[in-house]
Amino acid sequence: MSIIVELKDVTKKFAGVTALKDVNLSVQKGEVVGLIGDNGAGKSTLIKTLVGVHAPDSGSIEIQGELVEKWNALRAREAGIETVFQDKALCPQQSIVWNIFMGKELTYPFGFVRQKEQIEVANRLIREIGFTSELIDAESPVGNLSGGERQGVAIARAIYNEAELIVLDEPTNNLSLNETQKVFDFIANVKETGRSVLFIGHNIYHVYDISDRFVILDRGEVIHKLDKKEVASAEDLMKIMRDTIKGH
Repeated sequence: MSIIVELKDVTKKFAGVTALKDVNLSVQKGEVVGLIGDNGAGKSTLIKTLVGVHAPDSGSIEIQGELVEKWNALRAREAGIETVFQDKALCPQQSIVWNIFMGKELTYPFGFVRQKEQIEVANRLIREIGFTSELIDAESPVGNLSGGERQGVAIARAIYNEAELIVLDEPTNNLSLNETQKVFDFIANVKETGRSVLFIGHNIYHVYDISDRFVILDRGEVIHKLDKKEVASAEDLMKIMRDTIKGH
């Protein structure tokens, strides 16, 4: 598999405090990587650095093996990295199609929106990632959707934005078991298209169930990486994380 993005020895400091230290992290095409760690481990800073909100103080970022200078949010989006944050940044009063195309509408030369085409594209996207209910289509209001379905809309928007790597920040937070499974189904469908997911979660059971690999972060450092085949269960992953952090 080819590597989509790779962080090499990335360090980030704020007012003299080291938030990330010599972080090495890569995500390959078509995989789900679970990022785990206690509160304050540096997960948020790592996400924001990966998506270009913060530029590294030292180290480098490579996209498909090519070094990228002056890393920022624009370069991250050009590289196909999109983030779905906990609040999903959706407008519940508007339709699914409106939320997917928000700020990136398809227009004719004089600025009129190509509404019919947008509806067709939105319907294709939501079916592609796993919306199966005939009661939901591109013109359905987002406010009528469940929490898991709203995550799906945010993921569909990321795909429309030509995402190769979708960063999901606590996507199953406060969701029921049924809604969590919907999110897992969306992620599985994203993976089948060859795209990748970086899954950040505090629920070890959720991270274990959906991820192919695990990266453990503690106090701004990557302290362990392992493949799912090396971990027998979510309980085993939890024990490995605790023991690794304790010994760090």
